[in-house]
Amino acid sequence: MPKLQCRCGETLSYGQIPCPIEGLYISDVEYDKFVGEIDAESLYSSFKHFLRCPTCRRLWLFEEGYQNEPEEYMPVRAGDT
Repeated sequence: MPKLQCRCGETLSYGQIPCPIEGLYISDVEYDKFVGEIDAESLYSSFKHFLRCPTCRRLWLFEEGYQNEPEEYMPVRAGDT
């Protein structure tokens, strides 16, 4: 099962389907390419994937697919510096 070690120490396992820590997103530009009746598989293949750590809330974005290193984003709450 694929997994990723988050900086907080949490092991993010993402082989489960559906995966409770995986999210999908698509840009406005990519989404606007779909008009009329939409094939679900075509739409799904346009999505990018991310993992959200349940412990620290970091996002791990797989912009270039799972075969490449993800980008890491740490959320900051208003008032935190």
